[in-house]
Amino acid sequence: MSKPWNTLNSLRTECRHFRGDVPCKPHKQRGVHCIDEQGITCPLYERTSSNILIIKLGAIGDVIRTTPLLHRLKALYPEARIWWLTLSPEVVPPLVDVILPFTPQTLAALAAAEFDILFNLDKDREACALAATLSAKIKKGFTLRVGTPVPIDEDAVHKYMTGVFDDLSRANTKSYLQEIFEVCGLEFKGERYILDPHRNEGYTWKLPRRKMIIGLNTGCGGRWTTRLWPDKNWVALARRLKKAGYVPLLLGGEQEHARNLRLARQSGALYVGHFPLPQFINLVDQCHLVVTAVTMAMHITLGLNKKIVLFNNIFNKNEFELYGQGAIIEPESGCTCYYAPRCTNPDLAPKGCMEHIRVDTVFGAVRHLLAS
Repeated sequence: MSKPWNTLNSLRTECRHFRGDVPCKPHKQRGVHCIDEQGITCPLYERTSSNILIIKLGAIGDVIRTTPLLHRLKALYPEARIWWLTLSPEVVPPLVDVILPFTPQTLAALAAAEFDILFNLDKDREACALAATLSAKIKKGFTLRVGTPVPIDEDAVHKYMTGVFDDLSRANTKSYLQEIFEVCGLEFKGERYILDPHRNEGYTWKLPRRKMIIGLNTGCGGRWTTRLWPDKNWVALARRLKKAGYVPLLLGGEQEHARNLRLARQSGALYVGHFPLPQFINLVDQCHLVVTAVTMAMHITLGLNKKIVLFNNIFNKNEFELYGQGAIIEPESGCTCYYAPRCTNPDLAPKGCMEHIRVDTVFGAVRHLLAS
């Protein structure tokens, strides 16, 4: 006959660490059971009483900038087991209990689960379809009705409307974080991003240690190339920074590799290559300040609590929460190409308005932020 400590009745399936499919981490690390031979409960037992699901598929930067919500959810629901469904599981913080990639296997598991609260923060049809079909006592955000994404309740209306009408989006005065907290029925109170800097991965960088390192993120992705700052300006800025005693460090991915090699040769800036995401995050962590357009690197910079000079032209600048540690610089000519992938202004095309962000302005913003 089995001993009481080694039966199904002894399991604490409500424990935050319990998995069911594999041994929990406390057991693997310390050999503990839910209840030991003496009938004593595991010292690492942590009770959960509810399940919360976040659906935020999104790109990497979009997922990173949603992590401030976790501060509030952990405070409001300390006994909740938090689940997160995403296309970018690599940047979801480990304080999330169940991190789920968007796969058929995951969807099958979610269909059999029950949630106390479901937050769907995406207006994509697939995300809204899930919100409509999954079982949850409370649903917030967006859902699918007659095949069309719609807000679930009044809290999500503002975010919904700014996403379907450009004039409302232009007139919006709320940051993304204010909007996304509002969708959840909450008020944003300055909660910070949560991002692992990967300082324990053993990465080594041959970088000067007694000078301030200024990251220059030269790309902007392939979707909205209207955000690109001209190469000649990156060269001029790097030279100015180097002359002033800073270390300009070119940043980017594989798409920017050829450009950064060329810019390094022309400007004397440092370029150490492109890397997998964890290593890139750690490289950004070496910088004191980053100059970038609106990209994944912007969110990584903010997630690492670094100072930032942000180029913006085609977006509403009110969208960005810089936590008082950055400056937004826009073209002096203005920009009329709202969310446009190519410049549509006949007076500025084909070069576009980014030509009108001056090197002197950027250099001055860098100096001011580093002195503050």
